[in-house]
Amino acid sequence: MRDLEKKLGYDFKDKELLKQAITHKSQSGAKHNERLEFLGDAVLDLVVAELLFEKFKDVAEGKLSKLRAALVNEKSFAKIANSIKLGTFILMSASEQSNNGRKKPSILSDAFEAIIGAIFLEAGFKRAKEISLALIQKNFPDISLDLCKDYKTELQEHTQATMAQTPEYITLRAFGPDHKKKFEIALELNGKEMARAISGTKKEAQQIAARLTLEKLGLL
Repeated sequence: MRDLEKKLGYDFKDKELLKQAITHKSQSGAKHNERLEFLGDAVLDLVVAELLFEKFKDVAEGKLSKLRAALVNEKSFAKIANSIKLGTFILMSASEQSNNGRKKPSILSDAFEAIIGAIFLEAGFKRAKEISLALIQKNFPDISLDLCKDYKTELQEHTQATMAQTPEYITLRAFGPDHKKKFEIALELNGKEMARAISGTKKEAQQIAARLTLEKLGLL
């Protein structure tokens, strides 16, 4: 656990608290991290809200909420967890481990939230905020309004207004192992393929395809 503390930049006084934060509920006979995860989620929500409030002083509440949602989510927290190799430290059952538990975004995200919750309990909000911000800004150095940009909606509004057409998103294939599935999406307008994109979720692939189409149409 010492290596994990170095990566976090924080030394726990109560090592049992850290142990609980990295214990998945599948680990029998041990205090797991779900309650700490609940607490850490609230801390991170406030940290990110304050960060965005200070960074984007003239942006309305609705867009700030979308920006926060783009950062406070399983995918973002799993990325941060991977940056500190958190999966190698998580305590879990043998069956969960054999089921690629150390790579599951949900488990990684939950453990990261639990660690922040544990730091908050032991050292208070200020220290939890410092550590959270350092990790967030390291993994997301260019936080901008583009994080919450909805290319699908923008494209649909344009095509409906100018062509009386709605983009069609076609799933061409799904490939890769279950824990790391990829999807290839084609975007068609009036039967003509405009773009293709591959990503880990259909939703994200559709957004990428919509952005590529907007670029092709000279709208970005």
